[in-house]
Amino acid sequence: MPEPTESDLPLELAGAQTEWASVPARAGFRRRYLLVLLVPFFMFSGAVIGMYFQPPLLRAFYGLTGLQPGGGTATPIALPPNVELPARMAETMLPSDVIGLARIMPAGDVSVVAAPYGAGDARIAEILVSVGQRVAKGETLARLDNAPALEGALLMARANLAIRDAALLQTRAAIEASRDEAQAARDQAAALNAEATTALARTTDLFGRGVATRETLDAARTAAESARLAVARADATLTRFSSLAVDDQPDILVAMRNVEASRADLARAKLDLQRAMVVAPISGAILDINASPGERPPADGIMQMGDTSRMMAEVEIWQDRIARMMVGQPVELVSAVLTQTLQGKVGSIGLTVGRQGLISDDAAENKDARVIRVLVALDPASSAIAARFTNLEVIARIDTSAPMAAP
Repeated sequence: MPEPTESDLPLELAGAQTEWASVPARAGFRRRYLLVLLVPFFMFSGAVIGMYFQPPLLRAFYGLTGLQPGGGTATPIALPPNVELPARMAETMLPSDVIGLARIMPAGDVSVVAAPYGAGDARIAEILVSVGQRVAKGETLARLDNAPALEGALLMARANLAIRDAALLQTRAAIEASRDEAQAARDQAAALNAEATTALARTTDLFGRGVATRETLDAARTAAESARLAVARADATLTRFSSLAVDDQPDILVAMRNVEASRADLARAKLDLQRAMVVAPISGAILDINASPGERPPADGIMQMGDTSRMMAEVEIWQDRIARMMVGQPVELVSAVLTQTLQGKVGSIGLTVGRQGLISDDAAENKDARVIRVLVALDPASSAIAARFTNLEVIARIDTSAPMAAP
């Protein structure tokens, strides 16, 4: 039996069949229309996420092509990771500007004041300075509790030196007195010898005329010989004291060496006393004190100080931007803490590429970035403002298009 055609069906059934046939066609059209709308949405979302997180593949693409994120506009919105540009800086941002994180620091950086070498387990007895105080190089900043013992050793060394000095003077005086005595004894022996010689000659003459006996002549000869030997002995004694200068006498040499040894002991005692004194390694201001009296000196230093009269900034510049920088280029430093911008010039550019050290709180940033450190010398007005903000994190903008000025 042949199936009925649409013309054979009633009018109501024919209309229902036509409506059911058009349902799949309308559903496919709606799916295609929705897909067309979702593709731009996903592309826009990917672009926003890429600019915000700047994943490694995107950074590698910029590194290979040499393109600068946001470099095609006078007001770029794509910045290096972990740098959030302040509004007042973004308004004047140029494609030629280089942005980097920086920190404020004194000229020569912060100096750590540690305990002196050889302090051992000595404790801090007294802190002699306060935060903000300016000190000169070599000035005593703190004393340790081993100072009394070392001062006692110094007093003992000085006393020993005084004793040895006195012994030297005593020995020198004794040598000079002995030399004078030897000279007097020699003069006396010479006088007695002359007298004995004269007596011998007179007795010999008397013996020849038969007036003196042989016994008298023999006694005169014996006396004359004794006087001659006495002169020889006196000459030998005098020679021992007069053949050398006073300071070359053996006894004086021994006394002088004892004095030198005592002076060496005194010098060592003075050096030992320095183990109880914490002195300033540079001239500058005390930035922070990490210990109190009674405590052991901390391993990271008792205090920090720096020359805040000349402030600088250490800027970390990504390695792909360093080629555009030169010494003397103007630098602007901005921070939310400061009410005004700081001005300076590039003072020096590092020669090595290292790992990023200034890291913000953004968990999505690249913590293994390769950067080159650039030192910026602040002008006098900016240096006076920055003197109160050592280690403050700021954002540096370096104008690489400006004519280079003297650093």
